[in-house]
Amino acid sequence: MSSDHDVARALAPDHQPVLLAPAIEALNIDPAGCYVDATFGRGGHTRAILAQLSAQGRVIAVDRDPQAVAVAHTVGDARLCVVHARFSQLRAVLKQLSVERVNGVLMDLGVSSPQIEDAQRGFSFRRDGPLDMRMNPEEGISAAQWLTQVSEQQLTEIIERYGEERFAKQIARAIVAAARREPIRSTRQLAAIVAAAVRTREPGQDPATRTFQAVRIFLNQELEELEIGLAEASEALAPGGRLVVISFHSLEDRIVKRFLQKMARGHDLPARLPVRANTLPPAPFKLIGKAQRASDEEVVRNPRARSAIMRVAEKSRAGHAASGAAA
Repeated sequence: MSSDHDVARALAPDHQPVLLAPAIEALNIDPAGCYVDATFGRGGHTRAILAQLSAQGRVIAVDRDPQAVAVAHTVGDARLCVVHARFSQLRAVLKQLSVERVNGVLMDLGVSSPQIEDAQRGFSFRRDGPLDMRMNPEEGISAAQWLTQVSEQQLTEIIERYGEERFAKQIARAIVAAARREPIRSTRQLAAIVAAAVRTREPGQDPATRTFQAVRIFLNQELEELEIGLAEASEALAPGGRLVVISFHSLEDRIVKRFLQKMARGHDLPARLPVRANTLPPAPFKLIGKAQRASDEEVVRNPRARSAIMRVAEKSRAGHAASGAAA
């Protein structure tokens, strides 16, 4: 079996997708099937899927980032269809393409390495650049614009909720006070304000890490997009189709875990209710294996993989038939 490194080097030498080989294996690819890469990024997963498809197979690549879409258009494979959209719009995308069901959906969540490494995107405090943070710079307002109007209370709640930051109140107070003196236009400006407000921090972690995460998640509505996207993907799958989700922090993974567990349970009846198991409706999904993390080898090669966790579920044929009959 090929390792992540072998597949990545052969198909995408300039980019290292996380958990590449396990994700492709988890999709259980039918060479003639139709698959959705709901987060194209730089196309490592898409290229790996295409490599396993026959001439009849098809990949629909979706991304909200115009730069990612531009890269996707350079792939040059007739089996690839590229769509500039959010994965929360998946069913509308498929309807527009006259696709009723797909055999697999892959979601690689969060910010991509190219987005982090491009200082002009404003995602990273390690590179000075405009404080933007939008996954689609053509939509909404930048982080710099948003910080000119956010209240201290709202910012505290956002940093606490999306960054799980224990110093949220102190950080929010410092940011709002600084923004009143002069606009916060750069990533280094914001990072310096946060560092001055945080007295202690876990070893090896920059004081700005959690704040940048929180602002980015809020601006891009990432968790709301994820909840909708999971539901869209589950509806789009054909019976026997696989949903593969790779997340990078606890907030994402918690949503994915709970959604898949609920879909694999198939009902919301009270735990102590005296109901015979054979009278319960079939669950629409079944979980495939346990949550999987990157190998030590991959983490050494690609440190971003350290926090990655992959969960997989398969659409039940019995559950699909039951729901169809009920409809």
